[in-house]
Amino acid sequence: MSDFDFDLFTIGAGSGGVAASRRAGEYGAKIAICEASRVGGTCVMRGCVPKKLMVYASAYAAHFADAAGFGWELDPPRLDWGRLMAAKADELDRLESIYRRMLRDSNVELIEGHGTIIDPHTVEVAGQRYTAKHILIATGGWPSRPQLPGIEHSITSNEALTLEHLPERLTVVGGGYIGVEFASIYNAAGSKVTMLLRGDNPLRGFDNEIRERLTDELRARGIDIQTEVNVRSIDRLPDGSLSLMLDHVQTHETDQLLYATGRRPATAKLGLETVGVGTENGAIVVDAQNRTSVPSIFAIGDVTDKINLTPVAITEGRAFAETTFNANPTPVDRRFIPTAVFSQPPVATVGLSEEAARAQHGEVNIFCTRFRPMKATISGREERITCKLVVDAETDRVLGAHMVGDDAPEIIQGLAIAIKCGATKGDFDATVGIHPSAAEEFVTMRRPVED
Repeated sequence: MSDFDFDLFTIGAGSGGVAASRRAGEYGAKIAICEASRVGGTCVMRGCVPKKLMVYASAYAAHFADAAGFGWELDPPRLDWGRLMAAKADELDRLESIYRRMLRDSNVELIEGHGTIIDPHTVEVAGQRYTAKHILIATGGWPSRPQLPGIEHSITSNEALTLEHLPERLTVVGGGYIGVEFASIYNAAGSKVTMLLRGDNPLRGFDNEIRERLTDELRARGIDIQTEVNVRSIDRLPDGSLSLMLDHVQTHETDQLLYATGRRPATAKLGLETVGVGTENGAIVVDAQNRTSVPSIFAIGDVTDKINLTPVAITEGRAFAETTFNANPTPVDRRFIPTAVFSQPPVATVGLSEEAARAQHGEVNIFCTRFRPMKATISGREERITCKLVVDAETDRVLGAHMVGDDAPEIIQGLAIAIKCGATKGDFDATVGIHPSAAEEFVTMRRPVED
């Protein structure tokens, strides 16, 4: 009989924690998981899922506009923001109930409340202490905002998902995934959107050409992007609007201010210092097996601040369970992980940017095409799709694929398999394309662009 209450106690019932706990439970281990908020975590309750539903909703604006070019006669469409918010809330309730059932069906005990680590084998929740052979931290991340005068007047991505009214004017500070996606959502829904960036273009860290093309498309859709701008202070005006003091004593007024300037690992009140779990810049430090400096304690997902993507957290969680509870050592391969930004138009990428490839491999060949999609020739919309391949000049291996345009996430997901398998540009060239489609551009680019 075990000396512990559980074989595993997981702190955090988000995507990674649930994946790890369910897999371990299915292998016969005795598992408990605690959650201080809603079961499902950031992705399901405060991130990917509700945001994607809002992307779908707002995208209808462009669909309605394009329909006229194809002969459809429509009354002026109108978005009922309240109905959208209610429908989204109902869907999240449904998903949470599914997550709870999945845990139950996998023999995982759900304990509701904030978990604090007392010692290497003990977690306290709501005054009750539980012991476990292993502890897994999967608490994810939380939006962070800079400390400046008036910052309390701003909102984060959490609140942007639940606004009761569509703001007439929305200002977004930050140009990462979250900033770009919410700017696109609210712009398409009807708000006048301004983006304030400290740098030159959105999506720092992505391929520079892709960043430039996305900036062009966002501006073409009506988003005002101001670069190399810093907010100094925020004031609430008598009419309820906000006044932002910018550089050089410039001011900017808006009705709602969204700060999308990053997220930090959610480690507050976990007891890490007490038990001796090492951290760096707020993130939990782990080895290749996601083990912390305390042998019985592991951490996965955004709380480690490695690659902050839901599928990565799920992969890490399942690898942990396989290794620990199924005697099947499972490393996590973090190379060639595809990612997408659900902006309008969307961006998707896998592998190395041109800049990173040149730094790591020296000579590379770049294949790139920019074209007007067939749909736009009749709808009249002024837009361009960009497709790009980065190829190692010596081996002909494709090092990266990038796209800006409709269906980019679906297309890049398929290419990610080929690139992870080591496909060469010759393999791409030998593949017959699907015509007419945007995807066929990736197998029809013959000549590299000039350096």
